Amino acid sequence: MKELAGRLTALDPDAGAAVRVIAYFDRLAESRAGVEALVRGAAVLAGCPARLVDPERRVHVRVEPDGARRDSDLPPDPVWPSAALTPGGAAAVWLERAEAEPSVVDAVILERVAGAVRLVLDRTRGRAPAEDPALVETVLDSMAPEQARLHAARRLGLDPAAPARVLAAPDGRPRIVRAETEPDAAGGRLGVGPAVPVLDLPRSWEAARTALRFTADGTARDPGQRVVHADELGGIALLAGLVEPGAEPPPDVRALEAAAVTTPWLLTTLHAVAATASLRAAAAEINVHHSTLQDRLTHAEHLLGWPVRTPQGRLRLHLALIMRHLARP
Repeated sequence: MKELAGRLTALDPDAGAAVRVIAYFDRLAESRAGVEALVRGAAVLAGCPARLVDPERRVHVRVEPDGARRDSDLPPDPVWPSAALTPGGAAAVWLERAEAEPSVVDAVILERVAGAVRLVLDRTRGRAPAEDPALVETVLDSMAPEQARLHAARRLGLDPAAPARVLAAPDGRPRIVRAETEPDAAGGRLGVGPAVPVLDLPRSWEAARTALRFTADGTARDPGQRVVHADELGGIALLAGLVEPGAEPPPDVRALEAAAVTTPWLLTTLHAVAATASLRAAAAEINVHHSTLQDRLTHAEHLLGWPVRTPQGRLRLHLALIMRHLARP
């Protein structure tokens, strides 16, 4: 291989360097090098920091070109050259170099290190931790023994020393994610619990379920936020203890429902009024003229039986819209 690399270098320096990269990672693979050694090899060969990010397996490794490991909480820059460990997967190896297209040598480094890392992770960690319902239930059971909960957390791939949070969805199945994970509401409504230590996750689960009750579908029939963070509710969360799901809704909620039956624009219009700083902002939110909004509010006030353009009336409207979500079965 050395002789081949030398001959290729005389003809094409990039080709010779690529062959040396291949030989280097072949030697590391033969010696069963670990993940950090492979990322270090990529950093040294590329002459820039290299990092491995595998969010599903909770593996994060960053190495400087001098060979020192210096992890970072900052996410990789999308412009950096990278190679995914699996097609379409979130796990990837990155070279921290601000170039739109990697050089030939960088491309070979990424391809070889990604392949070697994938084999090591499959061998040492298997597939990404499955969200085993029994393990999740144990972690979220405040009555379970502490050691059992810690063992279940490790089985799920959670670091007991790192904060995590629980997500609550309408299907009732909790999801435990890292504290920095950005919740995705692509699947529908989502309540987000606070970030807490692993042993406090039952509290995050309870708060996430409360936050879920404040969510909306984001449609004309059910306008509002699809994702609600428990941390952001403050004292409003106390309303959840006053309105029983599926019970007879409060009078103001019944008035809203009755008015909405004959007035399709009512709920989106009133939500815009309650959720924005001014009537002009509300008109812009629903894309109508300010005078049209005034006409709508006059009609809405007639149907509801109370003013919605005074401070007190607007507060009453806001509470009615919130209680409408809380009264949902």
